[in-house]
Amino acid sequence: MDTRRELSLDGRTVALHIRRHRQARRMNLRLDPKGDGIVLTLPTGTAEREGLSFVEAQAGWITARLAAQPPPRYIVDGAVIPLRGVDHRIAHRPQARGAARGAVWVEDGRICVAGAAEHLSRRVTDWLKAEARRALSQRARDKAAALGRPVAGVTVRDTTSRWASCSADGRLNFSWRLILAPDHVLDYVVAHEIAHLEELNHGPRFHALVEKLTDHRAPAQAWLRRHGAGLHQFTGAPPGAPRGRAAE
Repeated sequence: MDTRRELSLDGRTVALHIRRHRQARRMNLRLDPKGDGIVLTLPTGTAEREGLSFVEAQAGWITARLAAQPPPRYIVDGAVIPLRGVDHRIAHRPQARGAARGAVWVEDGRICVAGAAEHLSRRVTDWLKAEARRALSQRARDKAAALGRPVAGVTVRDTTSRWASCSADGRLNFSWRLILAPDHVLDYVVAHEIAHLEELNHGPRFHALVEKLTDHRAPAQAWLRRHGAGLHQFTGAPPGAPRGRAAE
């Protein structure tokens, strides 16, 4: 179970998320990619007080990294967000004729959202996740078919440490934020995971399979190195903004 605490650094209150991981061999400290403070990962047997002492010793590093961290980009009316690598402006259309309540659709370079304003951030985020699930599932099944391999299931999550993963039983997990990236990046990440259906390693045969499944390995890797962290800037409504219920 995660624990949340608050730290005071140079007069600034910072959220500290303490997580335990049974595979962790040492304490690890990193910025939360969503912009919500810092994350301390502890091995199962490490006392929390030891972790807090470690955090205090790293106060200078934390302050410097927080200062350099780009600000969050909120998914709100008027904001510009990428969809498949192309910028779109979010447009609230509360009285859109013929639109179902809460509908989200793309029109003339805009992501349009019907319904009440307080639901906009959640609805756009849910819609992006659904678009990611649809695109990634189809691409994964197409590439798996080329290898004659079954896909046990495809899920999308708000992962922060990796873009995708493949389990030994053929279940694929992807970051929904891949729908924000250009299509060649999505294509490469899917190819990478589908190759793991045959090779659960990163050896020569694995890399040969990736090259067989996509033409975009090198440019996609370069794009992710340059722009991947920026995809985690996009988040829901600003703190304190009205938040609608799960359904109107």
